Amino acid sequence: MKNLLLPSSPSSPAVLSGACPVLSRPLSRLRAGSGLVALSLAMLAAGCSTPMSERQRGTAVGAGVGAGVGAVIGSVTGGKAGQSAVIGGVVGAVAGNLWSKRMEERQKALEQATQGTAVQVARTADNRIRVNIPSDFSFDVGRSAIKPQMRPVLDELARNTDAALRMNVIGYTDSTGSDAVNRPLSLDRAESVRDYLVGRGVTASRIVVDGRGASDPVASNDSESGRAMNRRVEIYLSEPAQAGG
Repeated sequence: MKNLLLPSSPSSPAVLSGACPVLSRPLSRLRAGSGLVALSLAMLAAGCSTPMSERQRGTAVGAGVGAGVGAVIGSVTGGKAGQSAVIGGVVGAVAGNLWSKRMEERQKALEQATQGTAVQVARTADNRIRVNIPSDFSFDVGRSAIKPQMRPVLDELARNTDAALRMNVIGYTDSTGSDAVNRPLSLDRAESVRDYLVGRGVTASRIVVDGRGASDPVASNDSESGRAMNRRVEIYLSEPAQAGG
């Protein structure tokens, strides 16, 4: 069975495998509106036991959890648990379907475009696509000019975008040098990426940039290889909930 990625905090992704984690005992013991709750549990079980895409699993889990939560709220507040389960199921389905077909296709296209490189493409716990571009593909030491190797990756990012897509570009440095130098440099790098994407047709207002200097290292700065990993740009692609898909 494939791993199931469930939303958690952006800084601590939760990858869960094996038995379905959302089929908890308190939920399964709900009696009020048992038919609807049983249906929601069946949806969850099906999502855990049958082959489904990430998007389909997100919808099933969202609907099932939403229905269960709706039933609990209805029982506690004196409402009809069955009716509350229906409402909760609708809300849960919307929330669980944030990972759209478009996002699935974008991730696959980026994975293909970066295959065989050190660029990492992954889905985050909050349903974004993270593209981690290390220094050997992005920038020379102390420079903010984009390397030629980085352009095909950015070209793929800019391809087939739509009004629903948002981008966050975050620049990082290693710990060499002072924060007074590193933070402006990391911001310059993020802005260089933004400017390149805008030149390829992405609307500037859909791109947010940030420079974090040497903060949030992904490796030790005690070695050259570790410092090279920390000199990077991370690009996050997302579809806001109201734009869903």
